[in-house]
Amino acid sequence: MRKLSLLALGALLSIAVIAQAPAASSGGMPVLAFNTMAPVVGPFVGVVNPIRDVNGGGLPWQIDMAHGLLGSDGRLLVQVQGLVLLDAAPVPPNLQGTNPIPAFRAIVSCLTIADGAAVTTNVATDPFPATTTGDSKIQATVSLPSPCFAPIVFVGPSATTWFAVTGQ
Repeated sequence: MRKLSLLALGALLSIAVIAQAPAASSGGMPVLAFNTMAPVVGPFVGVVNPIRDVNGGGLPWQIDMAHGLLGSDGRLLVQVQGLVLLDAAPVPPNLQGTNPIPAFRAIVSCLTIADGAAVTTNVATDPFPATTTGDSKIQATVSLPSPCFAPIVFVGPSATTWFAVTGQ
């Protein structure tokens, strides 16, 4: 029941954020709006299979809810709830279902053009507080490259590691 309530609340908040996006971002238009994020699991755990040069966390994670919005002017809002270490092996029992990281960052990854070649550019926010239950609200402005094709948003502990990524 809690998960269903969180999903409904997330959907309502996302609709409100999207509806206010142009006014709230001083003319910036929405580039990416999302209501889900996928946690790092399976072959994406660790450094073997990075996504856009961003490594997965060293252990599997789980997430209850996420939503966010990226504006064309670089304004970014990401809210996560229940982003915690997997409540199962291989996570050590004393860490299962908890978030041991005091702050999360968002990373926006774009495909862009440099010297005529396609390149990946990743831009990270400053850290934002995260609770031990995995709740955090990230609200920042990042410098997007121009152009910024196929943006992806990650949440993690640093500019090079992710725990959750836009997707499902």
